[in-house]
Amino acid sequence: MTKEQLTALVAEILGQMEPTVKGSDYRSATPGPKPADKHHHDGDFVPDITELDLRKLYLTEAPADKERFAKMKAKTPARLGSGKAGPRYKTLTMLRFRADHAAAQDAVFSEVDTEFAKKHDLLPTKTRCDSKDEYLTRPDLGRCFDEHNAKAIQGVIDTPPTVQIVIGDGLSSAAIEANAMDCMAALQDGLKLRGIQYSKPIFVRYCRVGAGDAIGDITGCELVCVLVGERPGLVTDKSMSIYITYKPHTGVSESSRTVISNIHAQGTPAVEAGAYAAELIETILKRKVSGVGLHLEAAR
Repeated sequence: MTKEQLTALVAEILGQMEPTVKGSDYRSATPGPKPADKHHHDGDFVPDITELDLRKLYLTEAPADKERFAKMKAKTPARLGSGKAGPRYKTLTMLRFRADHAAAQDAVFSEVDTEFAKKHDLLPTKTRCDSKDEYLTRPDLGRCFDEHNAKAIQGVIDTPPTVQIVIGDGLSSAAIEANAMDCMAALQDGLKLRGIQYSKPIFVRYCRVGAGDAIGDITGCELVCVLVGERPGLVTDKSMSIYITYKPHTGVSESSRTVISNIHAQGTPAVEAGAYAAELIETILKRKVSGVGLHLEAAR
């Protein structure tokens, strides 16, 4: 498959994706001055179209009950009330769609900065993938490591840790650069507060969620916590997830993972997600089960 064919395939998949973002109000992780609301109308000049708040972008002409519809729209970033220009979308709506689509493509194909791991004191590793194209077409290679990287991981682990934190680029490098470090800082603070031991965090390039299972094999950790970029959609290109697996090993079932998703500015703030992950990890370690089993255990 050529790069052009791969690009076309990804574009087709992204075009079919539906937003899966929480319908909650934006909550800033750090208090600051509240920006003034920006109201735009069809035909206005907008220097940066991505600054438009989809919850407030209401372009339907002569609505029957604009105030009531606007209140509903404020709860979701879905493209509602987009209006029409004859049988077509309005120019503003179409331009915003194309801008969000381009951002999603960039997030998939771009790479996390080469100095990211060094800058944040993470152990730099990569899976068996040698390029982003191979990562996208060979998911299996994104779940395992070659001998060189496996030894590098072993080299920083003195004894099997209770918790191994992993940051993986996943399908959105933008999500990792925007959220990972704030999330990890809150996670580490929460683990320290609870007296839970963790080892040096690992950064994995070309990472699939299953790479955490391979790291479980290598380190012998009791629990692995993987922060990874989600597949980007048309609402945001910066959404991250946390996958927590008790007793990780190659071949563990997907139902054994506990997941915190939609970590981004309009969903769950990174700091809040990290604090919640520490709380979940404490519960999982006490009950010695994660994923579906954790919910079944809680129901007893």
